Amino acid sequence: MKAFVLREPGVVGWAHVPDPVLTPYGAILKPVAAAPCSSDVHTVFGGGSPKAPNLVLGHECVARILEVGECVEDFKPGEIVAVPAITPDWRARGIQEHNFKHASAPFSGHQLGRTRPGVFSERFLIPDADTTLARIPAGVSVKQALMCVDVVTTGFTGAEHANIRFGDTVVVMGIGPVGLMAVAGAALKGAARILAVGSRPVCVQRALEMGATEVLDYRDGDITQQVLERTNGLGADSVIICGGGDQVFSQAIDMVRYGVGVVSNINYFGGVGSLPFPKFSGGRGMAGKTIRTELAEGGRVRVERMLDMVRYGRIRPERLVTHCLNGFDKIEEALYLMRDKPKDLIKVMVTME
Repeated sequence: MKAFVLREPGVVGWAHVPDPVLTPYGAILKPVAAAPCSSDVHTVFGGGSPKAPNLVLGHECVARILEVGECVEDFKPGEIVAVPAITPDWRARGIQEHNFKHASAPFSGHQLGRTRPGVFSERFLIPDADTTLARIPAGVSVKQALMCVDVVTTGFTGAEHANIRFGDTVVVMGIGPVGLMAVAGAALKGAARILAVGSRPVCVQRALEMGATEVLDYRDGDITQQVLERTNGLGADSVIICGGGDQVFSQAIDMVRYGVGVVSNINYFGGVGSLPFPKFSGGRGMAGKTIRTELAEGGRVRVERMLDMVRYGRIRPERLVTHCLNGFDKIEEALYLMRDKPKDLIKVMVTME
């Protein structure tokens, strides 16, 4: 079957790969709509851990079920479902320790397009359908559901681990698709003031629509100083890192409050080496600042909860989609759009039905 693959670092293309083999608890699906992610861009062009040759890429997908295994109880062929980007190994022992994202190995929850074939193929396998696939409620569109499988849950993960309290001041660093959903999540969690950091006009407008009270531009001066000036020198209660290079990690520590501040990172830092830790604003190791580094929450229940947020009008993630392409062969074009980021782009989706 045809699939879009990573041939080698920095090189992608189309290949014929083996058909998926149905497992007793699994399902074979056909993509209905898919979206390249910035982490696909990192996988292809940003280095990182070694990947198998001709790895099928992709982990953001809404799909039609073609076949189900003999032990599948909740789904049947023909249904269109949301496929969570994060697919924990629910049968691993570590799950019983609530280690959902790294139960059997580091990042074992992030398998699609990483350690097992992804969704950018004519057909793909989900090994445990009943615990993974998410049913799409009536009234929720394919476009909305597609945003929920990764972008919404990732942005909300950042907000959840920021320990936001009613009335807090929260900084969101980076307002791409995930950062915009972190803004929305911070607003829903009760932040009074949300300072978003970004400069692309299309993202600035969406950030304000989704709950940011102000957008700070790095071109207007040092971001840390801009935050400290707006917080009487105390800093923000929480900082959610959603984008940027290595320097944003130390900037986040610089701008968060002593004693009670939380830095919640959901950003992917590519390459090798170490992230900088500022000794002074880190209190020489005694500043009382909490740092959380998190992979997105995943699995069926999580994504069905995100879909309910859409169903009941709490969020409108379809506003993230600025570019729509039609046809399976457009996946390659969509990946390069996400890499090159034209000025009017936030998120691109590819429809196949």
